[in-house]
Amino acid sequence: MKRKIPLAWLQVSRERSRLVVAMAGIAFADMLMFMQLGFRTALYDSNTQVHRSLRADLVLVSPLARNIVSMTDFPRRRLYQAKSFAGVQSVEALYADSREWKNPDTRRNEGILFLGFKPETSVFNLPGVDRNLDKLKMPDVVLFDQGSRGNYTQTIAAVEAGQVVSTEMRSRKIKVAGLFLVGASFAADGNVITSDQNFLRLFPDRKQSEVSAGLITLAPGVDPVQMQQVLQASLPNDVRVMTLAEFAELEKTYWQNNTPIGFIFSLGTVIGFIVGAVIVYQILSSDVADHLAEYATLKAIGYGDRYLLMVVFQEALILAVLGFLPGIAISSGLYTLTRGATNLPLFMTVARSVTVFLLTIGMCLLSGAIATRKLRSADPADIF
Repeated sequence: MKRKIPLAWLQVSRERSRLVVAMAGIAFADMLMFMQLGFRTALYDSNTQVHRSLRADLVLVSPLARNIVSMTDFPRRRLYQAKSFAGVQSVEALYADSREWKNPDTRRNEGILFLGFKPETSVFNLPGVDRNLDKLKMPDVVLFDQGSRGNYTQTIAAVEAGQVVSTEMRSRKIKVAGLFLVGASFAADGNVITSDQNFLRLFPDRKQSEVSAGLITLAPGVDPVQMQQVLQASLPNDVRVMTLAEFAELEKTYWQNNTPIGFIFSLGTVIGFIVGAVIVYQILSSDVADHLAEYATLKAIGYGDRYLLMVVFQEALILAVLGFLPGIAISSGLYTLTRGATNLPLFMTVARSVTVFLLTIGMCLLSGAIATRKLRSADPADIF
């Protein structure tokens, strides 16, 4: 038995040039949404990579802390007070500051986030830091983030070969003796980890008695949330006790609410949706206008508005699928190019693909609903 070809497909495929234009428009809208959503996620992920690499159950920060590069110091004695509580295994100080250093390859000044800690045990869950703890105990020695943005090819190759690379930071000579991997962010082009003593040498305006964060490790079996409540109720109000997840969320909230970047990426997604909806509406509206006589004939022989509307909605769904396929393919390629150029964590994910696909379907169905207004009012008697 010969299978019937759906009327919607016959309508869509009849004008090949119109179909190509519709696919291109939807693919462009999808590409715009993919890139904006991808950049927004990369914004949050890149700026919380340092937070996620910390070895801690709880984090002490100042209530005035905004993000990792604007931490606001608090008294170091709060760490000793926290250490006195039963269930607290250890408390380590973390120093953080963002300054320019001289790129060893290009000799240009570039923004880098400097992190300092006492190198007896690593507070970072990073193999590169664990391997180089002894090196950090030497004066003016630092570890460099090989995922930093910029031209550091020669530096990375030299350090991987066992050499020490010299550079400068605020007219002080420092030596890069090891590598680790975190990655660039929107806040800094890269990261440098060193000892607390080296950090204080590089930042003479900072005091050892004032720390950026306190990293608390709890004894096995201690509930972090309960201990958080105990510490917050007992310590002075010049510190805030957070879980590691809340510390990362603090950074995300800052970029989402206190900077225009998060809003811009969200607005870009909305614009992509609107652009796609307008393009699909133009295509479907033209199709309905060109075939209004045929639709009127169908109404005259007994087909109701519901059937005709379903035909247009089916056309919208077909266009959504056909336009989405090149859109996701092009976006995946752009993700790869952007990731290579910026070192930002920009990857195509299943969740984002599903989100954009659903947005594409909604975009096309909305356009189809608007385009059928003329169809619902079509009267066979007026047309003929």
